Amino acid sequence: MAKKYESGIRLKDKYVNEVVPALVKEFGYKNVNEVPKIEKIVLNMGLGAEKDNSKSFNIAVDELAAISGQRPAVTTAKKSIANFKLRQNQKIGAKVTLRGKRMYEFLDRLISIALPKVRDFRGIDSNTGFDGRGNYSYGIKEQLIFPEIIYDKIEKIRGFDISFVTTAKTDDEARVLLKLMGMPFKAQ
Repeated sequence: MAKKYESGIRLKDKYVNEVVPALVKEFGYKNVNEVPKIEKIVLNMGLGAEKDNSKSFNIAVDELAAISGQRPAVTTAKKSIANFKLRQNQKIGAKVTLRGKRMYEFLDRLISIALPKVRDFRGIDSNTGFDGRGNYSYGIKEQLIFPEIIYDKIEKIRGFDISFVTTAKTDDEARVLLKLMGMPFKAQ
């Protein structure tokens, strides 16, 4: 009888059964605990343009909640900047930190559903976006690629950033980890 998989469990099983042995073989880790893993995924949406329009701000926060499956934390300005018409403690963005099962579910939806919906998608550039410490960041230009967003109800097209925080020590280890997890990097 075929095993029934939830999306998050499927990727976790793939990590344990396929990715870990492949990383051990490629990098020669002596201990399984040395093998890099994805620690968390952070979604960040800057909403400075909607700082004066609370209805639009709340719609954007609700869209990020629908995409991530978790209520976002609202970020505020740390200090006032007159040139930007920004006051201290004014709402300017929203962020979500995903870990565990929700992280794997989001990653699965991103890889298998959302990214293939991008027009003329040929893969993600693996040369840019790494920070030198094994973390990878990628920007989404429009939230419409996620199936949770209802096209008729959107007010405005917004983008957001996705950061993959890994335990990898180098960018090469993180690149191989993400590639083995299914990240559609461009062919070099």
